[in-house]
Amino acid sequence: MGDAIYEIDVNRCTECVGHYDEPTCQSVCPIDNTIISDPQHAESRDALWEKFVVLHP
Repeated sequence: MGDAIYEIDVNRCTECVGHYDEPTCQSVCPIDNTIISDPQHAESRDALWEKFVVLHP
């Protein structure tokens, strides 16, 4: 809240694959429609799973 701006690191974001069924950032953000998908960083569920495995061995 306030003046803080948060940015999601696409190299570390797994869109919650491996943790939850849906990305939780969108559900916990207090402002509607502020977290949008970046079409330049679209990843398949398999690619997100591979990233999860690397980040959380």
